[in-house]
Amino acid sequence: MAHPLTSKVEEKVKSSPVVIFMKGTPQFPQCGFSARACQVLRQAGATNLVGVDVLADDPLWDALEDFTRWPTVPQIFIHGKFVGGCDIVSEMYERGELQDLLKEPDGTSDRK
Repeated sequence: MAHPLTSKVEEKVKSSPVVIFMKGTPQFPQCGFSARACQVLRQAGATNLVGVDVLADDPLWDALEDFTRWPTVPQIFIHGKFVGGCDIVSEMYERGELQDLLKEPDGTSDRK
């Protein structure tokens, strides 16, 4: 049975092209992995980064784990799809894959 807050997670994921569930906020990360993930996303071209602080909402964190089957944060979603955590986006950035993924479906960048 799905967690009762799964729909809230889905709503957040679809609210912006780039959503990161993290400890803290993109402006004030509360852990090194969250800080690094935000840094990598910005270097790759994400400018409209929406952060969700899982420390402020324990039940939402539980729903997130249920939704992705991924036990740790940060968790990054791009264009509504779960990409992974800090290590995965860092590796994707190094290979140039993250930059391509951040492009809008029409080929334009997330940069405004």
